[in-house]
Amino acid sequence: MVELTLPKNSRVNGKGKTHAAPKGAKKVKTFKVYRWSPDDDENPRVDTYKVDMSTCGPMVLDALIKIKNEMDSTLTFRRSCREGICGSCAMNIDGTNTLACTKAIEDVKGAVAIYPLPQMQVVKDLVPDLTNFYAQHASIEPYLKTDTPAPEKEWKQSHEDRAKLDGLYECILCACCSTACPSYWWNQDRYLGPAALLQAYRWLADSRDEAKGERLDNLEDPFRLYRCHTIMNCAKACPKGLSPAKAIAEIKKMMVERQV
Repeated sequence: MVELTLPKNSRVNGKGKTHAAPKGAKKVKTFKVYRWSPDDDENPRVDTYKVDMSTCGPMVLDALIKIKNEMDSTLTFRRSCREGICGSCAMNIDGTNTLACTKAIEDVKGAVAIYPLPQMQVVKDLVPDLTNFYAQHASIEPYLKTDTPAPEKEWKQSHEDRAKLDGLYECILCACCSTACPSYWWNQDRYLGPAALLQAYRWLADSRDEAKGERLDNLEDPFRLYRCHTIMNCAKACPKGLSPAKAIAEIKKMMVERQV
């Protein structure tokens, strides 16, 4: 395992602000939240929030929403479904990439340290710039490609072939895996990263797709695929329990088999 590092523009220079809990609060939890704004002179900094847990939900996202609604409206973060499905609230909590909506506050001993996903440019506070990440996903053409005329009703698939997609289609593109990968930190301009490669294999493994050769040609590159060194940070970081490293190994196996 390789330890995670802070975001690219995360060297703390500014003096953090402290927001106290309401008077009389007996059950207080401390949250130390990374702050960065293009309009702020004290960048970056870590602000401290003392949250009254007697009026707060159990998840880290609940605390962040409470902080924004009741303590500091300037705090910025992404969130949507609150059910661990959309991937919007991915961030680094207590040193681990995860989803704020599924990370229980009680699982963190002491103060809860919250940072944006590692080694990404920060747009504001806990919001990383995922432009390149999404572009890489688009580059693997994540959709069914066929030459055969479309059937009248649907593309049929056996139960066995359908089962081959388990552990692949569940990816929610939260970027937890890619931003936990040292190879991606160093080469994210050329290396596709665990998330995009997991999605690439999802279509390579689909029995209905008829563009396997074209897809493999697209990945045959010293950087796009072969920067994976099986560090396994991706599998550890995935909040859905998937293994991008296994998918990448299967792609490499396909590359070898087609040359035999």
